[in-house]
Amino acid sequence: MGSGTWSTNVYDAAARYRAATGASAFAYSDGGATSTHDDLDPFGVTVRESRDSDEHPESLALAVLFDVTGSMGNVPRTLQSKLPGLLGLLMRKGYVENPQILFGAVGDATCDRAPLQVGQFESDNRMDDHLGRILLEGGGGGQMRESYELAMYFMARHTAMDCLDKRGRRGYLFMIGDELAYPKVKKREIAKIIGGEPAEDIALESLIAELKRKFDVYFIIPEGAYHSGDDRLPEFWRTHLGQNVIRLDDLDAVCETIALTVGLAEDAVDLDEGLSHLREFGSDAGTSVSRALAPLSSGRGAVTISAAPTGLDPADTEVTRL
Repeated sequence: MGSGTWSTNVYDAAARYRAATGASAFAYSDGGATSTHDDLDPFGVTVRESRDSDEHPESLALAVLFDVTGSMGNVPRTLQSKLPGLLGLLMRKGYVENPQILFGAVGDATCDRAPLQVGQFESDNRMDDHLGRILLEGGGGGQMRESYELAMYFMARHTAMDCLDKRGRRGYLFMIGDELAYPKVKKREIAKIIGGEPAEDIALESLIAELKRKFDVYFIIPEGAYHSGDDRLPEFWRTHLGQNVIRLDDLDAVCETIALTVGLAEDAVDLDEGLSHLREFGSDAGTSVSRALAPLSSGRGAVTISAAPTGLDPADTEVTRL
């Protein structure tokens, strides 16, 4: 997937049509759906692909997975409303020339009807379509855990990306939530929800180590979500992701935060320049983004090294992100 080009005109036309007709941007969920949309169902999916094309000769995979349980239900609505700004910052400001974006949603495999929803990597307005098909279930298990580990298993083992296979460049994975992952991904849940079955359950630590060979992984904690003030939450994710845990005091700033995080990691901008771009785009999220990304900005220039992923020249033993 990943062909085509994003059009703000197409997005605006769809928004005007919804406003005129009273339709929802999330018509599938708001229309009373109770199960995962077929286009986002991970069961039986071999891979979601981010591939180069004539239009996008050097694609870069970017995935955004968010918790849709309880108080997190507003996250996809905010993302959908800010898509033009996210794409504008990434491309018009040169942070990434050929982004291919996948949206997905996370619930609780122990009790939810749609514990995992995964779209395709797209470069055009189909990414908006995938967002609109997400079921905003609003459930969850109520024990400060959701099945992030199941989503990470899918991203680690059911994605294929030319940025990695051809150029040794990891993609970006952003998870947005306010809870902990379970300590292991269970083989019976994999079999039920994704299909196939590993020989045994996989410990979270091993799974994240595998995932990091394919993606730079970030976890965003938005203030105002139910567990966002619980110190156990950032401590848990920092144990696994180090400095790549972002505390965000304004949910409306999530798209700007993602865009500038990628810009910093790609060494396309520094934080001050990125904040000036937000002002240029008419965004008032600068203060929140500045606070959220200050820890990442102060560590800019550090080198992260991981084992080479499958598909690279065997003579290459490390992947480096500056």
